[in-house]
Amino acid sequence: MNSGYSVSINYDHRLYRQDIMGSVAHTKMLARQGIISLEDSKLIIKGLSDIEVEIRNGIFPWKMDLEDIHMNIESRLFDLIGEPAGRLHTARSRNDQVAVDMRLYLKEVLQGVLGGIITLQRVIFDFASNNKDVILPGYTHLQRAQPVLLAHHFLAYFHMLQRDKERFQECVHRVDVLPLGSGALAGVTYPIDREFIALELGFASISENSMDAVSDRDYLLEFMSDSALCMAHLSRLAEDLILWSSQEFDFIRLSNEYTTGSSMMPQKRNPDFAELARGKTGRVYGNLFALLTVMKGLPLTYNRDLQEDKESFFDTVDTMFGTLEVFRGMIGTVEVKDKQMRNAAEGGYALATDIADYLVSKGVSFRDAYRIMVRLTSYAVTEGKSFQELTLEEYKHFSDQFDALVFDINIDVSIKSRDVPGGTSPTQVNKALDRARVLLEM
Repeated sequence: MNSGYSVSINYDHRLYRQDIMGSVAHTKMLARQGIISLEDSKLIIKGLSDIEVEIRNGIFPWKMDLEDIHMNIESRLFDLIGEPAGRLHTARSRNDQVAVDMRLYLKEVLQGVLGGIITLQRVIFDFASNNKDVILPGYTHLQRAQPVLLAHHFLAYFHMLQRDKERFQECVHRVDVLPLGSGALAGVTYPIDREFIALELGFASISENSMDAVSDRDYLLEFMSDSALCMAHLSRLAEDLILWSSQEFDFIRLSNEYTTGSSMMPQKRNPDFAELARGKTGRVYGNLFALLTVMKGLPLTYNRDLQEDKESFFDTVDTMFGTLEVFRGMIGTVEVKDKQMRNAAEGGYALATDIADYLVSKGVSFRDAYRIMVRLTSYAVTEGKSFQELTLEEYKHFSDQFDALVFDINIDVSIKSRDVPGGTSPTQVNKALDRARVLLEM
């Protein structure tokens, strides 16, 4: 028999604080209800406190043969206080014990992730505010499309993170449910007070069904799903940074702290941190699908398969915290090359839609204006000229509706003309920044 196959202590040891918190609250309740004596409860709580100190100071005598954090703590409690330690597990199963540990842990994680998202939003907000006059090309299909403000571009990521924040906040409500008191699956025969334990541990409510409580991992799946979507947003931002820092774009310079040199080519600085974030998104997706696959065929109630919920969950937690921290520093130290961005916006034929709209203002239908601009753009490309370099005579060759006002159309006019809610005009972007500031203060 492979004795290490069922061992989980190498990763579930990080639940030690939550396990001790749950045991202390459970012990207080047992004494309060007269299920164990006050003297025994004091001994148990003192022993658990000593164990927490030992673990925190790195002197706890871990035993791999005891498999998990719960058995290690219980065994050590016997070493410290003797026979009264056996009363700790009264009216409690390992099943509801594990469930309360995981919920307590996730509650703390969610507060940390939410704090990380809000901090990153502030960094993005500051970046947008400091660069609200910078113009760059907006892209579709990775082709230059229309000029936009850099602040408008980054506020898109601000709002992606806002939705992520709201999803994690909703997850908080669903994880904030106490499962302890469900026993193995059917409840317990002792006169326990679950509301007291919920109050002690800071849970908003208690679980309604004992069978659901011990086998439910929806709250982990929800967190991992929310994390996968948040990582998708960060991966998209990483891709923008990777492209923009390339010599082909040359829109930004990433700090040396977030790039590395080539092992062979001394002239290169590689956007490794952004690339790693893009790559780690895949592992967060994989963690979600791993747990979904574990859960999909499990009959009620608890099955040992559920031990597989922890490694993928912990990995997602660590990846989320690490990625949010990297992006806070990376965005906060980006050097914007505003002239290169503006030159790119002015180059090419990004004003084609604006000129088509100009024709519409002359009474031409948009479909006809569109067809005119297709032919005009093709001609300009063939001649190697920008729109500004064409003569009025060349314009009139495609439509007699053109006049000298066509030369007044430039990227600044284009930006200002998109003055609708949600648009990229300076007026609208300033309003959007005001709304974003309010969201940060909520």
